[in-house]
Amino acid sequence: MHFRQGRRNQNTHQMIIKIADSAEEAEKFIGKVVSWTSPAGKVLKGKISALHGRNGNVRAIFADKGLPGQAIGNKVQIE
Repeated sequence: MHFRQGRRNQNTHQMIIKIADSAEEAEKFIGKVVSWTSPAGKVLKGKISALHGRNGNVRAIFADKGLPGQAIGNKVQIE
């Protein structure tokens, strides 16, 4: 969906991802690995850390390198 951001800062290491329709369904995915494949074929991996709100969104943290802006709106794989 989008980067986690504040009023003036945007954190590219944390993404908000829509996974399910309710928080109870999304809670099952906490601790799983998320991977995004770039158009060049490079795979960036992160981990789902927590719920974000009550509508089925989760927060994924990509520790080694943040995601580029072209990742917004693309699909990710959950392992």
